[in-house]
Amino acid sequence: MGIKRSGIKKKTTKNTAETVREGVKLASMLRGGDIVLLSGDLGAGKTHFTQGILNGLGSDEYAVSPTFTIVNEHRSCRIPLIHIDVYRLRDAGELYDTGIDEYIGDDVVTVIEWADKFPELADLPGRKFYVEITRRDDIDPERREIRTKYPDDVFAKREAE
Repeated sequence: MGIKRSGIKKKTTKNTAETVREGVKLASMLRGGDIVLLSGDLGAGKTHFTQGILNGLGSDEYAVSPTFTIVNEHRSCRIPLIHIDVYRLRDAGELYDTGIDEYIGDDVVTVIEWADKFPELADLPGRKFYVEITRRDDIDPERREIRTKYPDDVFAKREAE
C-alpha cells in the first residue's frame, strides 16, 4: 500500500512487471487532454511505465523510447497516446521547435519522458500527473520507487473511494 500525502502516492515495485502494472493503473484514471510528466534517471523505468499506460489504454503495441525520434504516436488505443522524450533537447526553444504544442490536445493522452529538464512543461494546458521513478539499487537492482502527484480532482476522488 502506498503512502498518500498532498496528492502524492508512493509505491515501490520489485520488478519490471510491477512497474508496468503501475502504468496500467494510472491509465485507468486518464482522459483526453491529460499529460503525464515522467522523470527519473537513465534506466529508471520510464518507458516500462509508459508501456503500462499504453496497455491500460487498450493497445497491444510495444512502447519504445523515442529518444532519437523525439515523438512516437500510438493511435490503436481507446485514447491515442503521444509519447515524447525530451532527453536530447537542449533548451526550451528547441522544445517548442519540435511542435510540442501540436501534440497536446483534448483527444490524446501525452506522456513526456525527462519532463524535469523543462519546468515550462508545467504550463502546458490539461491535467498533469507528475511521476518520478527512482532506482533503488541499494535494495535490489530491479526495485523502483514511484512517486505520483495527482491533479487535485483525481486525488480527491481516490481518497473518497
